[in-house]
Amino acid sequence: MNAIAARLNDWFYISLLIISLVIAAALSIPLIYLFVKTIGTGDEALEIIFRWRTFNIIVRTLVLAFSVTIVSALISVPLAWFLFRTNIPLRRLWLTLTVIPLVIPSYVGGFIMVAAFGPTGLFQSMLSSFGVERLPEIYGFWGSLIVLSVLRFPYMLLPVSASLSKLDVSLEEVSHSLGYSTFKTFFKVILPQLKPAIATGGVFTSLMVLSDFGAVSLLRYETFTWAIYVQYQSAFNFDVAAVLSTLVLLLASIFIIFESRIRKNELSSGTSKLRRSFSSYIDIGAWKTPVILFLTALVLLSLVIPSAVLFYWLYLGITTGQAFSNVLSMAFNSLTISLVAAVVIVITAFPIAYFSCRYQGKMSRFLENIVYVGYALPGVVVALSIVFLGIRFLRPLYQTYILLIAAYVILFLPICIGTMRNLILQINTNLEDAARSLGKNRFQVIARITLPLIKPGILAGFILAFLLTMRELPSTLILSPYGFRTLATGIWSATSETFLAAGAMYSLVLMLVASVPMVFILLKRINN
Repeated sequence: MNAIAARLNDWFYISLLIISLVIAAALSIPLIYLFVKTIGTGDEALEIIFRWRTFNIIVRTLVLAFSVTIVSALISVPLAWFLFRTNIPLRRLWLTLTVIPLVIPSYVGGFIMVAAFGPTGLFQSMLSSFGVERLPEIYGFWGSLIVLSVLRFPYMLLPVSASLSKLDVSLEEVSHSLGYSTFKTFFKVILPQLKPAIATGGVFTSLMVLSDFGAVSLLRYETFTWAIYVQYQSAFNFDVAAVLSTLVLLLASIFIIFESRIRKNELSSGTSKLRRSFSSYIDIGAWKTPVILFLTALVLLSLVIPSAVLFYWLYLGITTGQAFSNVLSMAFNSLTISLVAAVVIVITAFPIAYFSCRYQGKMSRFLENIVYVGYALPGVVVALSIVFLGIRFLRPLYQTYILLIAAYVILFLPICIGTMRNLILQINTNLEDAARSLGKNRFQVIARITLPLIKPGILAGFILAFLLTMRELPSTLILSPYGFRTLATGIWSATSETFLAAGAMYSLVLMLVASVPMVFILLKRINN
């Protein structure tokens, strides 16, 4: 009670709490309004929920999410073991090349699939001279499964690799001393210890599939995100769109709760402080060649072939005299809106990150949970919730940059909070206390001690927010002011109208701008 009373008399605590609550409330208003609108539809909401078509969309979405997760696990678990525990040559190079596909937006992956294997695609044109009139259908489930698995398996690879690097090698040595082979040791000793990391990576992968819009739309596989967009954009049925969005919100919440329980169990199980790291890599002998072939095939499929397809269509466009004059304006729009959004996200993230670190308790956890909901939501759901709110209450702001940036803040604020939070926790509070004892007030301490020390976290959060904003498609499509086009929306439009050369140009520019800093961050984390 004394601690609570002391905090209530602390003007700095009260000020920070009010600022954090205002931010959290502002971010949650659109989502709350989405619930209210769904409830407002009355019996029609129940009719929509219990339609056979809604059930079909749920099943299709979950089947795709689980399929991509299983394929990602089948790729990532053995890949992590080969890269971290065996004597495969050029481990760092292979690790870098297999993680880089993470920077390719899924809608660029869908576009590449259409441009390469579609009815008028690259391979169809090449094979037509050999009498092959039509390649197997690439649209639908199988096309979506291939694209999302190839581009999103690093979401599974990264946590599994991190967990593998921390395992206690003495357990493996005991297994070998009991006569178990390397193969049996992997399945009986290593794999059980990797289960939490696999589960965490699986939840992340499933959430990415649940929120994906670009790939499933371009490959015509109806999941929640595409169905919601069609109801809003084509059918103008806002009630159905609201109900479907609320269902996605509930589905994503279940995934988040599951992931938080995994993390909680992982933390409670703890890691032995006496663990011993491995001192030598396992010699896999004759298996080295097949493993290198597997890595080569994976890099070809996820990186080399997609890049080659884009350059091929760009070459065709240039040789046939196509003009790409609007690419500069699109790139400028993407850079400008992403920079502004990243600045707003960084400014908004700091109060909540600082409050959650310096005043840990139920209130800080409550605020974090509210903010983190946006992290798992599909962009199309966040965008529609803002549309509903804008049309009803904020009409002058509808289709302005303010609401567009608000959507970016809801979606990407948690990532920025995470990068700052880790560094704030590492600051010794004695430093801040010493500065206050020298006569500095709280704001001066933050300006002269805290902010300089967490500068790397602020920079990382800014870069991540900038890159994710630049790649964001559904929110930009739905909320952009009239006539405002970015590289992401340009790719969508070009692909929808089968302007493959233009789509290739926009994709390459977007990947060029987005890849360099993203790869820098990934490599830094891998090296750490």
